[in-house]
Amino acid sequence: MILIGIAMFFYVGAKSAWASEAETLAIVSDTVLSGVAEKETPHEKAGHGDSDHEKFNPGEFIFDHIGDSYEWQIITFGETHVSIPLPVILYSKEQGLVAFWSSKFKHGHKAYKGFRVEAEGDHKGKIVEALADGSDVLPFDISITKNVASLFISVFVILLIFIRIGNAYKRNPIAAPKGIQSILEPIILFVRDDVAKPSIGAKYEKFMPYLLTVFFFIWINNMLGLIPIFPGGANVTGNIAVTMVLALATFTITTIKGNKNYWKHIFNAPGVPIWLKVPPLPIMPLVETIGIFIKPLVLMIRLFANITAGHIIGLGFISLIFLFGEMNQYLGYGVSVVSVFFIIFMTLLELLVAFIQAYVFTFLSALYFGMAVEEHH
Repeated sequence: MILIGIAMFFYVGAKSAWASEAETLAIVSDTVLSGVAEKETPHEKAGHGDSDHEKFNPGEFIFDHIGDSYEWQIITFGETHVSIPLPVILYSKEQGLVAFWSSKFKHGHKAYKGFRVEAEGDHKGKIVEALADGSDVLPFDISITKNVASLFISVFVILLIFIRIGNAYKRNPIAAPKGIQSILEPIILFVRDDVAKPSIGAKYEKFMPYLLTVFFFIWINNMLGLIPIFPGGANVTGNIAVTMVLALATFTITTIKGNKNYWKHIFNAPGVPIWLKVPPLPIMPLVETIGIFIKPLVLMIRLFANITAGHIIGLGFISLIFLFGEMNQYLGYGVSVVSVFFIIFMTLLELLVAFIQAYVFTFLSALYFGMAVEEHH
């Protein structure tokens, strides 16, 4: 289970730069804590206009919070930003391999070595390189962004939990579970007895490592995403690059493990008239082939959409406070009471959704595996 999980995490870390969110990965450069609690100079702030007179933009506020970033922002006091810088790794045709800490960008207000975080346009949120001729290009970007850093944190949490549980079972397999082992054992048995066995059948054991990995990976990252402070707050399972890799893993296992009966039902389904299976109108093979790709696509979009929607709704209620506050200070205070109530309700609901989405993804994956290995007599 752990090996499969680590492989997925590193794959996402390398590829998340090419997803639809902001990007990247990195290595070491100068001091790790440089850029924590940095303050903008009047000159830096002037380059971005007088923000004191800017109206609150709920769309920008929401998407900045659910998107990826090159630093892990903790809190802001006036003009002072407290954040954790993350490593930036770029490959430029002009400069070759370049690595430095994201604090060099001064929270996106400065360029460094010709690189800058684009503030607007088609490449907003991405790192671009300014060339000598005045043009901008996108370097090859494999930086460690907030989402990738959160993936490593979840890897550590999963390893810590399950290595400990595994060692406890090795020491005394028949002993009553204690501590976190007693909490997670019913969930592990639930995945085995209520998800894997009914959906897959007698061959369920070979799929259990993956099913447990994907369940706890999604659940733990969903729960971390609900924690508003470090090390939580990253929108990992609301990043379509992550859900895409998980769906691809399910698709790959289903395709590789599919037996002859599985492929027969796709290309030569029994009970279907022959004229629907051969040219010029091979409708059923075409529909079934499309279905092979639609299933993982649905897995990817369902998880991404549900988690992202939950965050957007919560941030939308927060935005209402500031929108009404701009109209009237006391109106903002009044709306804040209602908004806070709904935010608490949505948070409690998201705790349930965090588990349900992990269950749904795992259950559907098990269902696809069951169809792939089912024997017909």
